[in-house]
Amino acid sequence: MRQDAPTHPSEPVTLAVIGCGQRGKAYTEYALRESANFKVVAIAEPRPKTRKNFKDAHLIDQTLVFSTWQELHEASAQTLKTIGTRLADAIIIAVQDHMHLEVVLAFAEQGYHMLCEKPMSTNVADCINVETAVKKAGIIFGIGHVLRYSPYTKAITKIIRSGSLGQLINIVHVEPAGYYHFAHSFVRGQWAREKESCFSLMTKSCHDIDILCHWLSPGTPTRVSSFGSLQHFRKASKPAAAGSATRCLECPLEHECAYSAKKIYLEPVQQDITWPASTIIDGIPDIENVTAALRNGSYGQCVYESDNDVCDNQVVNLEFSNGATASFTMVAQTSLMCERQTRMHFAFGEIVGDMRTFTVTDFRTRETTKHSPKDEGGGHGGGDLGLIQSFIEAVRTRRQELLGTDVTEVLRSHLTVFAAETSRLEGRVIDCVAFEKEAREKVAAL
Repeated sequence: MRQDAPTHPSEPVTLAVIGCGQRGKAYTEYALRESANFKVVAIAEPRPKTRKNFKDAHLIDQTLVFSTWQELHEASAQTLKTIGTRLADAIIIAVQDHMHLEVVLAFAEQGYHMLCEKPMSTNVADCINVETAVKKAGIIFGIGHVLRYSPYTKAITKIIRSGSLGQLINIVHVEPAGYYHFAHSFVRGQWAREKESCFSLMTKSCHDIDILCHWLSPGTPTRVSSFGSLQHFRKASKPAAAGSATRCLECPLEHECAYSAKKIYLEPVQQDITWPASTIIDGIPDIENVTAALRNGSYGQCVYESDNDVCDNQVVNLEFSNGATASFTMVAQTSLMCERQTRMHFAFGEIVGDMRTFTVTDFRTRETTKHSPKDEGGGHGGGDLGLIQSFIEAVRTRRQELLGTDVTEVLRSHLTVFAAETSRLEGRVIDCVAFEKEAREKVAAL
């Protein structure tokens, strides 16, 4: 078990980043802004241009730049063996979801504190094994449930905890994934097929289920039901006039299609807008390399000719141990990309919010006030920045509680997501307590 002194306030917390893509970059922007607080000192990234750009941005010594996490792990093992120190205080794990367990196990054994991008892993047993490894190592553990850490969410949470509106009885929460965002990530992208990643409620919305659990704590989920399907992004929805075209660049209807890869990737680059094109190539996107990606890769495929299989709409109903209830909807077909809509119903009032602003109505005074928490920058309404700041301070002080959660609570919200998907597949209400008990017993018996 890791037992060492807190990092001195005058020294930056040092991090190694495993996976320098979109999420790895998002978490480490803070290091470029506040280099006195933390510094990236080592990376592992297989794509050469992405690796070089990240190295140059953070001024990382070439001897600590690796192509694979295994190479970084071996270098760390040698350093521990020869001089008894790790390469960094902590690691950020931002690799593909199915890789999380093996990376967590390897670096937990070496005693690294870690921030793992969501989800913990892609199946129940692996998530339980992550919890076991983290607890055994005695390390600080953060998860990419960034919604908890935005100024907007913190302000709402403060009102809930104050009790000023009485008991929180019900929450209605909607995640509008966004029509072209869903097509990018969950039809053409890395989360399109469950066997290669996980079901979409987990990969897209596990932090939404987590925030519901957070808001309704100390109550815990007792029962869950769920319904959902893949409605639109399948061959049956393909316009007849598109004919046999399987790629946007050869399709006669490309100019009028909402999911045109040319509109989503090429045209924004022409206007110096790099997302989402920056996620489909190695390096900085330009007309030539994006066009090549659309001609040869999955991101140029027709959304009705892709081999995706994850739900594009799903609802979840939750009952909590304190009697409260919550409903959650994830839907692809909307222009409100990730702009979550939330209604909270209390004994003496309500909160209605949209991730930027929220109103509080007090039934007793019949007054409504509007709140506009300051967005301090970064993705998810400042949640990305809020999480990395909390993680760095937790590592610096060796205080897990500064993250507002721990690995067991993280696991429980993941198990709630798995229970919801089980309900969807089996058509029955799932007892969350029994589901967790059975899952732990199965893993223990292995």
